[in-house]
Amino acid sequence: MADVLVVAEAADGKLKKTTHSAVTFARQAAAALGGTYSILVIGDALGDAAAEAATLGAAKVLVAQASSLKDYVAERYVPTVAAAAKGAAVVVGTASAYGKDLLPRVAARLSAGFASDISELLPEGGKLKYKRPMYAGNAYGICTVSTPVQVVSVRQSAFAAAEPTGSTSPIEQVAVVPPSAAAERVEFVSFDQVKSERPELTEAKVVVSGGRALKERFNEVLDPLADVLGAAVGASRAACDAGYAASDLQVGQTGKVVAPSLYIAVGISGAIQHLAGMKGSKVIVAINKDADAPIFQVADYGLVADLFATVPELVKQIQAARG
Repeated sequence: MADVLVVAEAADGKLKKTTHSAVTFARQAAAALGGTYSILVIGDALGDAAAEAATLGAAKVLVAQASSLKDYVAERYVPTVAAAAKGAAVVVGTASAYGKDLLPRVAARLSAGFASDISELLPEGGKLKYKRPMYAGNAYGICTVSTPVQVVSVRQSAFAAAEPTGSTSPIEQVAVVPPSAAAERVEFVSFDQVKSERPELTEAKVVVSGGRALKERFNEVLDPLADVLGAAVGASRAACDAGYAASDLQVGQTGKVVAPSLYIAVGISGAIQHLAGMKGSKVIVAINKDADAPIFQVADYGLVADLFATVPELVKQIQAARG
């Protein structure tokens, strides 16, 4: 019997969607190991995050809250996460920017093996094997971790968001472990976040992405479509590198990984690096004038047409359909 600890990610007093994917993994892992899973919510001004975590079926929700954790600095979070992991066989989080920064440090503190960016859990005889993408998703590897404690980060697009179970887990306050003298010297300077009325790219249910073909008309063409759909806006690396879109909008292997219910790719050819970041989307729609563009190989719906004429017409038709 072995237990699993989920390291939650919270922002603005709420759990991020990424945490729900990690909980789905935890449910599978706990069932395979014959144990239970708990959720650690860490930070300051956590608001309703703990209450939300308590609806996800955990054996218990651990809350580590202190003003010293107001601004995220990995060196200050690691001691508390490692202490909360005492007795757990698996520590898991999502392979978001937060998870990629925090979890390897937690693994080092616990002298634990680390399996990153997992896309599938493969239980076998009471042990866990992990499937992870390699070479931009063109190949997959199977790995195991032999240390007593395993630390895992999961790909958000590969694990469905966990739904509330209908029950409420007990919430326990846990002590915040002071950082080391060396960690105390690490100073938080600032967090420059792009503010937008649109949904956050990795949290959105609908994403409209554009490629380099949009050129200087990137926002002119995509914004009306995103507005009418209540969607987040994404971009290919080529569009970002050319300066047509901000770098924080990049979707792909070296950008953000998304898995919305609807992904609309406008003027995107579909390089393997881009596909690695969005092919987990539930429904993919592609608009491209090149009928041989690789994006059509993964698209559920494809339209071979001039995007500059098609997208404005699509906006008009959606508005008309909505009355």
